[in-house]
Amino acid sequence: MLKSWKLKEIVLLAILSVVFAVVYLAFVHVGNLWAGLIGPIAYEWIFGIWFIVSIIAAYIIRRPGAAFLSEVLAATIEMMIGNAIGPRIILVGIIQGLGAEAAFAVTGYKRYDLWVLMLAGFGAAATSFAYTYVMGGLVALSPTYVATMFALRATSGMLIAGLGGKILSDLLLRTGALEGYALARKGRVHG
Repeated sequence: MLKSWKLKEIVLLAILSVVFAVVYLAFVHVGNLWAGLIGPIAYEWIFGIWFIVSIIAAYIIRRPGAAFLSEVLAATIEMMIGNAIGPRIILVGIIQGLGAEAAFAVTGYKRYDLWVLMLAGFGAAATSFAYTYVMGGLVALSPTYVATMFALRATSGMLIAGLGGKILSDLLLRTGALEGYALARKGRVHG
């Protein structure tokens, strides 16, 4: 998968993964505080933050596997720096990364418009929610509550990860730091 990648693309993917592993772990604590006030639905409002590296990496690098690899690497680093669920977080990263990667694969890795980035956020939300439904015991909750949780997670994935990832990447592009990457070579920002 990485044979055709340039070294600087691999380095950028690694840097993004490290940065967002720290962000992800910080937001676990934000979610815990918020959930203490309103219950498990609290996480759903912010869940998109845990998908954002996959959208940013794919949008900037534009290579097959960028969304998946960045999410798995971020999860692995998050585990190493102290996520309480331990190695299971890597499985979560795999599941989320596959959901995001699917959106780019569907377009043949040729489209990186806002709607595709939001679809990637939705894909990560859908796959992660399916995992949470099974492993998190959501079956014990009322169907209406579960549907609300999914709607919030999907919206968060589309807005925080999809739209937010695009905005952050476009802001980084304007600094000139992304010269030589696929996003900069496109000549204009899509979306």
